[in-house]
Amino acid sequence: MRQVERLEAAPEALVEKGAEERAKAALFFDPAGPQGPKVTFAIYKHNEVKLALERMFHGKCAYCETFYASTQPMDVEHYRPKGAVIEDQEHTGYWWIAMEWANLLPSCIDCNRKRNQPTPKGDTSLVRLHEQTAEFTNSITLGTGKKDSFPLAATGIRSRSADDPLQAEKPLLLNPSEEDPARHIEYFFDRENPVSFILPRVLPDGEEDDFAGEDRLSQKGATSIHVYGLNRLRLVQARTEVLRKLEFLAGMVIDLKLLADDDDLTERTSRIVSGFADSLVDEMRRLAAPSMPYSAMVGAWLKDFIARLEE
Repeated sequence: MRQVERLEAAPEALVEKGAEERAKAALFFDPAGPQGPKVTFAIYKHNEVKLALERMFHGKCAYCETFYASTQPMDVEHYRPKGAVIEDQEHTGYWWIAMEWANLLPSCIDCNRKRNQPTPKGDTSLVRLHEQTAEFTNSITLGTGKKDSFPLAATGIRSRSADDPLQAEKPLLLNPSEEDPARHIEYFFDRENPVSFILPRVLPDGEEDDFAGEDRLSQKGATSIHVYGLNRLRLVQARTEVLRKLEFLAGMVIDLKLLADDDDLTERTSRIVSGFADSLVDEMRRLAAPSMPYSAMVGAWLKDFIARLEE
């Protein structure tokens, strides 16, 4: 998951028709009782909205960074669910922002819909999860996928109407268009056994205190990983394939750099060999571009690899 600025303005269709839907919803959800028919939210699925979200996120799921276009339709996902909240059975959903541009994200089916997913298993303790990821060789089936889930931190106050401030909620789910996910999650790298797991980050003292759990592991990170299913088996396998390609390229770069320093080579040959190594590093950087799948993982790995090269 990577941060994506919402630079594109709301599509005209959403602005024009969204106001009508909101007005109808306000009548139906009137505290005094329904003053009109039940509203059907539809404008958020308009083709203009889908195209704008695809451009903004490069055709990738906002949560797991998987290209969805070749295998499945895009779900236009409501970050704050429009019709219900699983964690609060009395909540009617955030109907007043069901058509708000800032509340819409593109999602793959697996991140958005409740599905049973094979998931690598380990100890449920967040501390042990952080320390023993490399030992997770078995799998269990977990119900993951966001659907109507929207949990809050213990200090959060849930909004129940358009008059309640959303800023007081302190949600436990990451929104990549509003914050940097890297503050709450990180990627686990083991060069001896390259497998791509995502872990909750340890929060620095005094930062994000509302989301600090056991040993200051981010509850926001841990909750997002579970709800979005960011360690579901097929996703881990897809990220791991990219990770192993990176490790293969890394080995070639290191060997070429060592060869370029060989005193038996001519100066010209040394430059050529070193140039090959630099070209491979450029290819790694290309894999970290925002338009590429799992680019946040690649960027984190590349930062670590460049540090290794400079040692």
